Amino acid sequence: MTQRGLFRFSSLWLVVLLLAGLVGCAAPSGSDPRDPFESYNRSVTRFNDNLDEAVLKPVAQTYVQVTPSPVRTGVKNFFGNLGDVWSTLNNAMQLKPKETVESLARVLVNTVVGIYGLFDVATELNLTRHAEDFGQTLGYWGVPSGPYLVLPVLGPSTLRDTASLSIDTQGNLVRQIDHVPTRNTLWLTGAVDKRSRFLDASDQVDALALDKYIFLRDVFLQKRLSDVWDGNPPEAPEETEEPKPE
Repeated sequence: MTQRGLFRFSSLWLVVLLLAGLVGCAAPSGSDPRDPFESYNRSVTRFNDNLDEAVLKPVAQTYVQVTPSPVRTGVKNFFGNLGDVWSTLNNAMQLKPKETVESLARVLVNTVVGIYGLFDVATELNLTRHAEDFGQTLGYWGVPSGPYLVLPVLGPSTLRDTASLSIDTQGNLVRQIDHVPTRNTLWLTGAVDKRSRFLDASDQVDALALDKYIFLRDVFLQKRLSDVWDGNPPEAPEETEEPKPE
């Protein structure tokens, strides 16, 4: 990590901790100990929902309507290949040799044979995707998730994942593109593609969940716990998130 990147990471930790302290003073504790900032989180969720209904969802729906399915698949594969690069590094930082090799092999195969990742040849060759980010790496080494947080625009997170955002952003190869119009176009395309893949799921949640906020919070926290433990979380998840020694 460069000195500049380390400074950004440290600064973000301080900002997040300060925000957590301010919110903790301003908002009453929720009934769930994982979500002491529930009042604040619900207000941000309402803001995000309004933004989604007004802008993000309509754009994603239009994208699905006007873009042929093979093209959308190619876009998804392209960004998935970029994600595999960062996953390779995080698997290495978690000392997972098999997952590191498979992730690296996916990048090489899809970049060369799959034409810069537009075609997911690696999956056809049974090379499994092992998605990892820096928040999971911190969790692997025993950093607790901390309180649940909902971020403006970005959505559900935790204190640990919020603090790791700066590093994950630096690890995104789109961030390394110097040509600003190209970089912004790729950011926007990636965001629209990601939102389009959750259109059906979001509609189902809206229709079935009695309390959408609680439903999404519980699903998110359970998924992140499962991610850190590679699908095998402990029976008492509140006690620790540090992986069992092999």
